Amino acid sequence: MRIVKELVGKEVLGNDVVSMGKVVDVDIDLDDNAIESIIVSKGGIQESLNISKSELVIPFDMISKIGDKIILKDIFNEDLAQMEEEIEDLKSQL
Repeated sequence: MRIVKELVGKEVLGNDVVSMGKVVDVDIDLDDNAIESIIVSKGGIQESLNISKSELVIPFDMISKIGDKIILKDIFNEDLAQMEEEIEDLKSQL
């Protein structure tokens, strides 16, 4: 798939702009033809020597933006906003 070729090799950054590593593979749901997650190598000297086995599996819905680099969502702030909405809903029910 063309999109997989475009994703592999991209650097992945956390929302705080800290490098998480580079995309080494992509998990695809063949029934839906949808990307489920990206596999990210943690990088460092081990990666350049091909001796690293540490990888992260990042669900595709955690991605905020894809450009030259892939930027992940700020899960904490999203969870906090959702909790605030739920609290307001509960208050309105009282």
